[in-house]
Amino acid sequence: MTLLQHEITDFTVNAFQNGDFREVSKKDVLGHWSVFFFYPADFTFVCPTELEDLADKYEEFKKLDCEIYSVSCDTHYAHKAWHDASENIAKITYPMLADPTALLAKDLDTYNEADGTAERGDFIINPEGKVVAYEVTSSNVGRNADELLRRVKASQFVYEHGDQVCPAKWEPGEATIAPSLNLVGQL
Repeated sequence: MTLLQHEITDFTVNAFQNGDFREVSKKDVLGHWSVFFFYPADFTFVCPTELEDLADKYEEFKKLDCEIYSVSCDTHYAHKAWHDASENIAKITYPMLADPTALLAKDLDTYNEADGTAERGDFIINPEGKVVAYEVTSSNVGRNADELLRRVKASQFVYEHGDQVCPAKWEPGEATIAPSLNLVGQL
């Protein structure tokens, strides 16, 4: 079963952002692009490298009207403690969502019941709250913020131009493809 076009569940969770606790709900996600970036746990090994990579690219995501939401099954208190303890995590200014009941992890099928953590998954959500792209990787393989940013740009392009598709490695300004019967077998 695919999660493409799956509408995220109605939710309200606690978050840690910029030194404060706050709530984030589905209504906060609607009306703009979002990335839900699941990772197994705070105070681990690969996770801080990924989250720091996203923090370094955060302004580029924001310029695309795309909010980053990192998500783990830890509490918002654990997020704050990690933020205070780690130089890498201290760079994060995007919301760190707490999902201790695994509501979001289960909704987006990243929950690992055997160990009570989320798998490493990223989900691009359109302004209507629907999944338009996602990737789930092994817990021991880190992800690349540059590629995720490229996929957000491509997803936004095809959202605006439904009659065109983006080839591999496409970047804004490069040629796209207008699918047609004449192209079958020609590419």
